[in-house]
Amino acid sequence: MTEYTINRLGHLGDGIADGPLYAPQTLPGEVITGIPEGEALRDVKIITPSPDRVRPPCRHFRACGGCQMQHASDGFLAQWKIDIVKAALAAHGIEAEFLPIAISPPRSRRRATFTARRSKKGAMAGFHARGSNVIVEICECHLLHPGLMAALPLAKDLAIAGASRKHPIDVAVTISDNGLDVLASGGKPLDGPLRIALAAQAEKHRLARLCWEDEVVSYRAAPEQIFGTARVTPPPGSFLQATLEGQTALQADVKRIMTGAKHVVDLYAGCGTFALDLAQHSAVHAVEGSAAMMAALDAGWRNTQRLKPVTHEVRDLHQNPLLPDELVKYDAVVIDPPRVGAEAQIAQICAAQIPKIAYVSCHPTSFARDAKTLVEGGYRLEHLRVVDQFRWSAHVELVANFCITSG
Repeated sequence: MTEYTINRLGHLGDGIADGPLYAPQTLPGEVITGIPEGEALRDVKIITPSPDRVRPPCRHFRACGGCQMQHASDGFLAQWKIDIVKAALAAHGIEAEFLPIAISPPRSRRRATFTARRSKKGAMAGFHARGSNVIVEICECHLLHPGLMAALPLAKDLAIAGASRKHPIDVAVTISDNGLDVLASGGKPLDGPLRIALAAQAEKHRLARLCWEDEVVSYRAAPEQIFGTARVTPPPGSFLQATLEGQTALQADVKRIMTGAKHVVDLYAGCGTFALDLAQHSAVHAVEGSAAMMAALDAGWRNTQRLKPVTHEVRDLHQNPLLPDELVKYDAVVIDPPRVGAEAQIAQICAAQIPKIAYVSCHPTSFARDAKTLVEGGYRLEHLRVVDQFRWSAHVELVANFCITSG
């Protein structure tokens, strides 16, 4: 059988040999054998392992699609994620100082989406197999907080109550300060008997909130999240940082970058992860495309004492970015866009020349593109930190500090 040497990792974490041929769960420098099938190698066997190869901690790693990189050492993964960001910046001729990476510990994920399906004997729940719609039932997970693992029986119960045999349901579960917040989708249409059955499951599992598609069917307690000193009840299914440790790391760097700023604008503000934390010291104007998230942020601010003023605005920043005449009243900006980045808004920030920027990104390529625009627009990338909330995956997040170039 032909031998191949893994030259590097692709953006999804697969090893790449000459061809290119892709081999999952391999590492640079490893000599392997495999059978080519298109651009992939199947039936891969490791002949010469990398010194960075480790024994995967989870028994489900080979089958489950939840993790891609448990076969690599922590040190290798940390440097690989840093190098991904360095390479993205280097493609635009940008260098930066990197602060130490912030890595969330195992079993710290506070939100996850399980897939559940009715079966002849009851139901099954877990994650999809790698590159497949097959459900892998799990009895352990080194990613998820124990409170999320406890929701697996709930996912099965919801499938029995409201899923058809032909189609699975997705059960998104988030740990809140008052219990689990659950949003199920893909199930049967709500009717009287199903409402009763779902309410019984919500009571049985002591859920804070249970939503079926876009309707709340049970609300025992507010599923609150804490941002700074404010308690916020996000709308069902809204964005939340994956781990509390990751959120804390991002907030700490954003707060440090915003030191001394009296008037801050928070763009793509979500439910107030940064705005309400910063409001302990600065007046903040929060802008977000979701009216429901803005309402949650506003309620959190109004119900919290001793915060600076927080105003809010519902606005699609991709189609309708804040313009320079709207931005010049602020002395600092926080921006946390989705994966596509914030090309239109970044151009307006450059025109306004706001003194300092905290840019939070979940996609190094779009971040590097926007960083190039900022540098060409008179900003300097002071430093950045990679924040790894998604252990054993190819996902990379970061927070970066930009300031106006003096002179």
